Amino acid sequence: MWHKHGAMPSPSSAPRRARPALTPASLDELALSYVGKFATSRAKLAAYLSRKLRERGWDGPSPADPRAVADRMGALGYVDDQAFASARARSMLGRGYGERRVDLALHAAGIAGQDQDLARREVEKGAVDAAIRFARRRRIGPFAHDVPDPKTRERQIAAMLRAGHPMALVKRLIDLPPGSDIDPVSLENE
Repeated sequence: MWHKHGAMPSPSSAPRRARPALTPASLDELALSYVGKFATSRAKLAAYLSRKLRERGWDGPSPADPRAVADRMGALGYVDDQAFASARARSMLGRGYGERRVDLALHAAGIAGQDQDLARREVEKGAVDAAIRFARRRRIGPFAHDVPDPKTRERQIAAMLRAGHPMALVKRLIDLPPGSDIDPVSLENE
C-alpha cells in the first residue's frame, strides 16, 4: 500500500501479525536457539523463556515450566552455570572490576551457591591485578600524570569503589605517586 506521497509505509507502521502461542516443542526450540547464541545461566534462560511465554502465551497440555526446560538444557550440557560464572568473573576482572561488582553481576545472572563460591575464589586471586588494570585505564595513582587535587582524588576513589574494589586497596593504590613502580604483592599484603 502506497501513501499519497509515493512512499511505502515503514515496517514499524504496518500492523504486526500475532505470533502463535508457544507449545512444548517450540519452547524447547526457543531455548536451544537462545543457548546457541548467548552464554547464559539457567536462571537467565528461565527468565527469558518466562518473558516469551508472557508475550506469546502457552498452548500445551500442562502448564509451562520454563525452569524445568532450563534445568533440562543444563542436564544436556547446553547451559553450565559454573562455566558461565567463571567466564563472567574472568571477563569482569580483565576489565578491572572488583569483587563486589562481580558478585552483583553473578547474583543478577542467578548464580549462587557452589558456582558463585568458585567464581569468588577466582576473583579474590585476581583482585589486586584488576584494581591495577582499572587504575591504569583511568590514569589513577601511579598511572596519573600528576598528583590529583583533593576533588579529583575523591572522584577517583568513588570510581574505584563503584567498580567494586575494597576501600583499603583503593587507598593504597591511589596513594602511590605518579610514575612509581607497582608491587602487587605489597598492595595485597598491606
